[in-house]
Amino acid sequence: MIWKRTRASHRGKQDRLEKATKQADLDMLLWANAVGAIDLHFLDESGFCLWMPTEYSYFFQGEQKRMEQTSRRGRRISILGLFQPLLSFIYGLVVGSFNGERYITMMDEQARQAQAVLAETGRIRVIVQDNGSVHTCKLVKAKWPEWEAQGLYFFFLPKYCSEMNPIETEWHQLKTHELRGQMFEDELDLAYAVIDGVNARAGAGGYEAERFRFPAKSETS
Repeated sequence: MIWKRTRASHRGKQDRLEKATKQADLDMLLWANAVGAIDLHFLDESGFCLWMPTEYSYFFQGEQKRMEQTSRRGRRISILGLFQPLLSFIYGLVVGSFNGERYITMMDEQARQAQAVLAETGRIRVIVQDNGSVHTCKLVKAKWPEWEAQGLYFFFLPKYCSEMNPIETEWHQLKTHELRGQMFEDELDLAYAVIDGVNARAGAGGYEAERFRFPAKSETS
């Protein structure tokens, strides 16, 4: 027996046949990426609060570690990341939640880069993501033909199969090792901590981290 934290799970809701089919397709994409036929990226969103969850920790017997709460809980900082294992991590930060317009802003830049790569090498760019409402809203769907013409395509993971996306491991490491058990005075302090955490993960993982900056009209960190 060992002492481990119990994790919430939604694997019981997975469609096993759909997962197996999608995994086979993803394996082909991974192979194509390995031989340089395509550029494969993994996309996902996550979020951070001023009061990060406290964790179990060892401490001296008779004493207790305490994290003093700040005067306010503040608003959530959301992150959208594009991960190429061992190569790059591109991310954008916003105060609040991501919507279709913000997602489109980042994907327009991905499409611009994909078009340049396609013209130079003939490789397309494929982004692996889930079926979240932001990724499939009406505004975004209207952009798919334009992006595909530029060489940018999307591969959708089956429902409840987050373990198929390696960026989930980066979120886990970022939250449990870089920001674990911290309290922040305001959203700016939290945003800087997230940026520092991403840079630390990039250094440990041997890949480049780059922050995408939204236009001034978008609310950013």
